[in-house]
Amino acid sequence: MPYEESRPRPEAAHHISLEERERLSVSGVEEVESFDENTIVMYTARGTLVVRGAGLHIEKLSLDGGDLRVEGEIDSLTYEDGGRERGGGLFARLFR
Repeated sequence: MPYEESRPRPEAAHHISLEERERLSVSGVEEVESFDENTIVMYTARGTLVVRGAGLHIEKLSLDGGDLRVEGEIDSLTYEDGGRERGGGLFARLFR
């Protein structure tokens, strides 16, 4: 295990801004698990966040800064409880 992964990460700030149910900005994003036109699943500093809607697309993704912007018709934002395996998300699998 590299040194970077073994250090505890400071708690990142987590904010959500929804404009007109068409534009969503989320900060504190640690990883995007999956996404398609109807659902985006992401891990945030405050838990797993699921965004549901229609015609969803990720306009901006900056995991270094933890920022994500989504456009489309947003129907719901849901936090899900449950454990998470570190490093098992979509981007972690892509960049192994």
